[in-house]
Amino acid sequence: MSESTRNAKSAAKPEDATPTFEEGLQLLEHIVKEMETGELPLERAIALFEEGMKLSDACRKQLEEAETRVEILTRRAGEMQPQPFKTNDKA
Repeated sequence: MSESTRNAKSAAKPEDATPTFEEGLQLLEHIVKEMETGELPLERAIALFEEGMKLSDACRKQLEEAETRVEILTRRAGEMQPQPFKTNDKA
């Protein structure tokens, strides 16, 4: 883990704790900035890529959990039916 990435983590959290969604995004930003320099040794770039993939997966899971919670709350309200989230993807 890079020094800047380590500094972005809260000191109160254990090293293996899953970061919050916001912390995960911040950590990903640090990783991307470091990788964009293009001046990393191959092993460091691979390590950062692996770390980024893990963070990306954790953030994705948190978003899916939030979507599920919103759908459950919407159903409970009885006023609306759950609808899939619309994305701006043009793919």
